[in-house]
Amino acid sequence: MKIVVIGGTGLIGTKLVQQLRQRGHEAVAASPASGVNAVTGEGLASALAGAQVVVDVANSPSFADQAVLDFFQTSGRNLLAAEAVADVQHHVALSVVGTERLQASGYFRAKLAQEALIKAAQIPYTIVRATQFFEFLGSIAQSGADGQTVRLSPAMVQPIASDDVAAAMADAALAAPLNGTLEIAGPERVGLATLVQRYLAATNDPRTVVADAQAPYFGVLLNDQSLTPGDKPRLGAIGFEAWMAHHGQISTGP
Repeated sequence: MKIVVIGGTGLIGTKLVQQLRQRGHEAVAASPASGVNAVTGEGLASALAGAQVVVDVANSPSFADQAVLDFFQTSGRNLLAAEAVADVQHHVALSVVGTERLQASGYFRAKLAQEALIKAAQIPYTIVRATQFFEFLGSIAQSGADGQTVRLSPAMVQPIASDDVAAAMADAALAAPLNGTLEIAGPERVGLATLVQRYLAATNDPRTVVADAQAPYFGVLLNDQSLTPGDKPRLGAIGFEAWMAHHGQISTGP
């Protein structure tokens, strides 16, 4: 099949394109760098010509409330309209576990708006909601940093490696549309403050994490259900120690 990956040069997109090609499919890495811009519409028609599946793993370059809403709404509308013209048979999108529970945050309001556009369109779809990536732990630590102290919520999280996210996205792209949502998560449920302390220790960062139930996570107060999946999520195979040993890297994102 021809599968177009929007955001195909990013953290997940790069891995996803590689996996799809290894499975014998024509995977197109579409991004502004390759002349395909879902926000402006540039290059969408030619990129989608002949495609059976489109996978959207693009993320907003800005997390400011209005900017991120504009990004996901504009790109979502443009992409779905171009897919309808190209007769795309399956739209797969990456979202975030707990999005509907995190609406105090502009980022998650924007993700929920993106999901609503997908559900309202006439194109068969699968929404894959992932928990936080291990690759985001550095930026999560920085979000709560105050000198040598990092103040974070003790709420439970179940983070996942980007390799496992890419594998789940590839499987979803090659399967029949769910016309619904799939949750994916890592193998271990752990407190956010506890996990970040483990991350700082593993990276020889001398800062100390303080667990504070009132510490916001990108503007949202958390409880144990905020960022954790419901019943029977698909679980990734890579735990924290294995990720640190073989995949440890730092990225940014909520």
